[in-house]
Amino acid sequence: MEDDNSPQTQSVDSNSSAVNASGVEEARKRDEGDPLSGFSTHFSLPDELYLEGNSLGPLSDAAEARLEEAIEQWRTLGIEGWSEADPSWFWYGERLGEKLAPLLGASPEECVATGTTTTNIHATISTFLDKCDDDKGILVNDLDFPSDHYAIRGQLRQRGLDPEDHLHIVESRDGRTIETDDIIAAMDENDIGIVFMPGVLYRSGQLFDIETITREAHERDIYAGFDLAHSVGAVPHDLSAHGVDFAVWCSYKYLNGGPGAVGGLYINERHFGTMPSLAGWWGHEKETQFDMELEFTPAQSAGGWQITAVPLFSSAPLLGSLELVHEAGIEPIREKSIELTDYLIALVDEQLEDCTVGTPRDSARRGGHVAIEHPDAYQVSQALRDSGAIVDYREPNVIRACPAPLYVSFEETYEFVQLLDEILESESYKSYESDASGVT
Repeated sequence: MEDDNSPQTQSVDSNSSAVNASGVEEARKRDEGDPLSGFSTHFSLPDELYLEGNSLGPLSDAAEARLEEAIEQWRTLGIEGWSEADPSWFWYGERLGEKLAPLLGASPEECVATGTTTTNIHATISTFLDKCDDDKGILVNDLDFPSDHYAIRGQLRQRGLDPEDHLHIVESRDGRTIETDDIIAAMDENDIGIVFMPGVLYRSGQLFDIETITREAHERDIYAGFDLAHSVGAVPHDLSAHGVDFAVWCSYKYLNGGPGAVGGLYINERHFGTMPSLAGWWGHEKETQFDMELEFTPAQSAGGWQITAVPLFSSAPLLGSLELVHEAGIEPIREKSIELTDYLIALVDEQLEDCTVGTPRDSARRGGHVAIEHPDAYQVSQALRDSGAIVDYREPNVIRACPAPLYVSFEETYEFVQLLDEILESESYKSYESDASGVT
């Protein structure tokens, strides 16, 4: 349980009339029984309530230590760090892949840390498009993160294919979620070669049924790929058991790898031996990489999809942060995440009559954050930031709040709702500009 005088509890006055004594006591009782409560001490947190872990996780002591270690290795080993550092820089992406694999439900060889989400979309989509017949299209949805569509459209145009004809988009029924039945129907209605869906929608927080989507895709001879940026580290995955063909993700959200952290990708082992369409030296089989042959021989693993050398200083923090994730355990993390988001949703329902929850209430369909909808969400989000709660805004009316299990408590979640209630009751948010621009 957080101490009453800890930085994250100072932003809301405990004597305020908005704080219900029985309510805060219930939150504290939940914290007392929380097996993950001690992990917050490993993170450098701002004085404000930090509910942005779905966008950028905070710095941990383990991540900082690994970064400092990498800098010291550069200082003392110089170029010998490629072979003499521990782990060696030469194998760094693969070593991180080994650490990531249990979170993905994959073998170590099926995962590698490399690139970024978007560059890895280019690397994987290009490869699997080349495995499809020329007339096949790609199935996505209209609530995707935009960069996914940018990359896919670019890959289609590279092949002389018009995205208007070959990019098929499943439309949301409610503007918040995508129905699995609609994805399946679109597979039947269009000539699809690849279905590419998110693990969790970035705006509403809907968790997709990866197992069903993959099974239905394979029954139609369609490849199944996923963008797991908003689910890895928050939700346990079982990619290999489900037969997923490929997946990509970032590491700066729930994995707390830091801004610009190295991304990752998964390639099912049945595709080892496939020629990556975007080949680069770092994807060459390691044993003969320094033979400098002009003909590319890909590594027989996900490592074959690496393009450039590992970016050490944006990879080392991830090594440290993964140590904390594994110490906590992905199953306990998920269990607490469900409890926290259930609690947050209940508080919003009980106290905030002007707000609507846009996130699925069924925890089996929910990721790690909650979308709180309000007609003046942008103004409210700015008032929250200035009043001591760091959240973000997404068009058209969403405040995203993420009670990340490793460093957010039930009491802090309770305090956030009290603060939001105060802002709405006082209408202080109306003094803020309503035009959202810049970073939100």
